[in-house]
Amino acid sequence: MRQLCIICSHNNKPGFPKKILANKLEDKHLCNCCQNILRRPFQAQCGHRFCFYCFNRTVGSGPQKCNACIKEDIFEEPTSILVQGCAFPDNAARREVENLPAVCFNEGCSWKGSIKDYELSHEGKCEFMILPCPLCKELIRLNEQERHNERECPERTLNCKYCKEPFHFRNIKAHDEICPKYPMICEGCAKKKIPREKYVDHIKFCSKFRTPCRYHVVGCDLSVEKEKIHDHERACAHEHLNLLLHYIMGMKVSLEGLQPQSLELAGHKAHELHQALRDLETRVSQLNVVCVLNREVERFATTMEASNRQHRLDQDKIEALSNKVRQLERQVGVKDLTVAEMEGRLREMSATTFDGVFIWRISDFTKKRQDAIAGRAPAMFSPAFYTSKYGYKMCLRIYLNGDGTGRGTHLSLFFVVMRGTSDALLKWPFNQKVTLMLLDQSNREHIIDAFRPDITSSSFQRPVSDMNIASGCPLFCPLSKLEGKNSYIRDDTIFIKAIVDLTGL
Repeated sequence: MRQLCIICSHNNKPGFPKKILANKLEDKHLCNCCQNILRRPFQAQCGHRFCFYCFNRTVGSGPQKCNACIKEDIFEEPTSILVQGCAFPDNAARREVENLPAVCFNEGCSWKGSIKDYELSHEGKCEFMILPCPLCKELIRLNEQERHNERECPERTLNCKYCKEPFHFRNIKAHDEICPKYPMICEGCAKKKIPREKYVDHIKFCSKFRTPCRYHVVGCDLSVEKEKIHDHERACAHEHLNLLLHYIMGMKVSLEGLQPQSLELAGHKAHELHQALRDLETRVSQLNVVCVLNREVERFATTMEASNRQHRLDQDKIEALSNKVRQLERQVGVKDLTVAEMEGRLREMSATTFDGVFIWRISDFTKKRQDAIAGRAPAMFSPAFYTSKYGYKMCLRIYLNGDGTGRGTHLSLFFVVMRGTSDALLKWPFNQKVTLMLLDQSNREHIIDAFRPDITSSSFQRPVSDMNIASGCPLFCPLSKLEGKNSYIRDDTIFIKAIVDLTGL
């Protein structure tokens, strides 16, 4: 049953890519529709061969003329008309194709075998196959997918080790600020690992936690441990009384100058002062001045009540103005986001070139290389550049600790063709010579490599996603050249230069 499922899935694919063939390609092994190596070959009554999938797709909307017959000028009705049921499985051609020697075309993979082995055991399973991450869309190898999903993907989901709730990696700091189980340290008794949700309850009863004196509202600026607060109040009763007297007399003088928005706050303070006076009356009843102060506070409270009534009449206007302010703040926030986005685009445009020549400045080289060695950021992409204003869009990808055969020994540098807005006007596949350089900042010995694209490679076809698979030089520069004193790294910065030959454009 499993074998039958595998065969059915392979019947739903077009031909094998031509670059898997280890020997010279022969036309008889090609599908006359997709022009790739035949997969499950069917032979039409005109004699031409097609992949099972390609033939069914061609005749799925009705009878079609055989383009191969037309091209070879042997078109003959009705023989050259392709219709459902007019073709039969070509088992001889299938056995011949399946026994052809094949190699894996994924960079770094050394697999070899027959096309049949490739289809059954290697196709779609190669560890060196490059796939887009379903979350962040970065192109990664299959054998790096697990590590990327667990440690590198900026869109990955983690479970908080304290509260076990899931959150996005990019929100880790924000989550730590609100996590109810996050461990905190008491500033009084120095107890550790107090969950945030229990911290308030802890400090309510912690005898070592320092709290402001109750008379801080009138000027006592001491913070006292809770277990010593009563000793402090007994020892400083006279000083508290003097502070309270000066504070009340000052408020009495400034009462007429109070603004409506301050009245409610003043009322609260009057209530606090009234409570403080009752406490002082109990503690220092022998001082007659307490009674005098108490009467002053009562007159002050009466005046505050009258002022508060007037203040409440203004609340509706204040609320309306507050709503208007919040609305304006939201509008300003939206505009700030728009400005930030435009600034980002301007920075990207300022680094863009339109003549096929691009110089990439990579600063903080030491830190970025350490990140590559540790696997935190093994690869970096450059800003995009173009062959002309309406030309090909391209970028570079660099591995500071190497990739594939160059991992750990070489700096690997690759060229990437990106999807551009003018692709429909350009010639495909991309076929311009590319020169890559690591610049010697003393202008003596640049490291240079150049290649002309393999036009059969998917890396140089018209992009169907944001960018094609990178192609270039995994052994671009030995890392030993960048160690010790050298002229390629100055001020912890290197320069990479790319030159695209514009001949023929």
